[in-house]
Amino acid sequence: MSTALPYLPFTRPSIDEETIAGVAEVLRSGWLTSGPNVKALEARLSEYCGGRPVRAFNSGTCTMEIALRIAGIGTGHEVITTPLSWVATSNVILEVGARPVFVDIDPVTRNIDLARVEAAVTPATRAILPVDLAGLPVDRDRLHALAKKHHLRVVEDAAQSFGSTWRGQRIGSFGDFVSFSFHPNKNITTIEGGCLVLNHEAEARLAEQYRLQGVVRTGFDGMEVELVGGKYNLTDVAARVGLGQFPHLNEFNTRRRELARAYFELLPAAGLTALGLSLPAADFTQNNWHMFQVLLPEERLTLKRADVMAKMHEAGIGTGVHYPVIHLFKLYRALGWKPGDFPHAEYAGRNLLTLPLFPAMTRADVARVVDNLAAILQAHQKS
Repeated sequence: MSTALPYLPFTRPSIDEETIAGVAEVLRSGWLTSGPNVKALEARLSEYCGGRPVRAFNSGTCTMEIALRIAGIGTGHEVITTPLSWVATSNVILEVGARPVFVDIDPVTRNIDLARVEAAVTPATRAILPVDLAGLPVDRDRLHALAKKHHLRVVEDAAQSFGSTWRGQRIGSFGDFVSFSFHPNKNITTIEGGCLVLNHEAEARLAEQYRLQGVVRTGFDGMEVELVGGKYNLTDVAARVGLGQFPHLNEFNTRRRELARAYFELLPAAGLTALGLSLPAADFTQNNWHMFQVLLPEERLTLKRADVMAKMHEAGIGTGVHYPVIHLFKLYRALGWKPGDFPHAEYAGRNLLTLPLFPAMTRADVARVVDNLAAILQAHQKS
């Protein structure tokens, strides 16, 4: 009989049987595309966000692009953002014809360094697009003060921070545009999908047009097209998954905090911080702990991150990379960025390692991750 432990992925969604049965009901209903479940999900999301209008989409990427379009951002404009994110964050800026302007990160929070943002503002700047990396909110007070001072729109890439708060207020319940993702690795999922929180109903109507080919319908047969839209609508199947996930949000996030606390206890106890391993900011009030990321001390190790990941995989443990820096991708190098432009982000982009963290994990799973990581790093220290 094998005694091998099951493979531990870095993330895995928890979907209950009631939700699975609900999806089967949707499939039997014959109404598979956007319908009553999408409307119900939008209503729940609006309630969660303090009554603000919310529209659901088939990704958390198109939501940012649509927010930029609603804000009138396009050719000749600049949008300030972070180089440490999923490349979608800056791709949407290019998609609307604008230019991303990167600002280095704060090495403690790993979010965009707001102290450096003002120096990046030019007459062409129209918006700031910050990212809540791993669920830790960017300082919203400072962010919105900067935006107000320079008359900028804010598109919050809150893909990772659904369930996070700022000074007791839910992310999404205040501010300007707020984009959430419900990808399977997020704290709740719609399989693929996302939503955009808007400021008023006029913006919501525009979002609906951009969501489905620019179409406006009236009566039984009236149809008009006023702008170029896309095909970004969420299906009822996906929405039903989201409706089933919603009641578990607090439970999921509470469990994530418990697991994060276990990492904060066990990693130092295993001697990993003494080896130079850096932990994330210990915010247990506002962070939803979407991910737990440690920073490898490359200057003290004889192996690179990929080697660490391979050895963890051999031990039956999955890890992740979130993220390679955007400005060093070939597409962005061709636009003029180069190594050394953003040293804090580049160091993080080479050395951040995402450890397993999801609600179904146990403290024993955390201990297993820590023990294996400690063994690998201790065996590969520079003399």
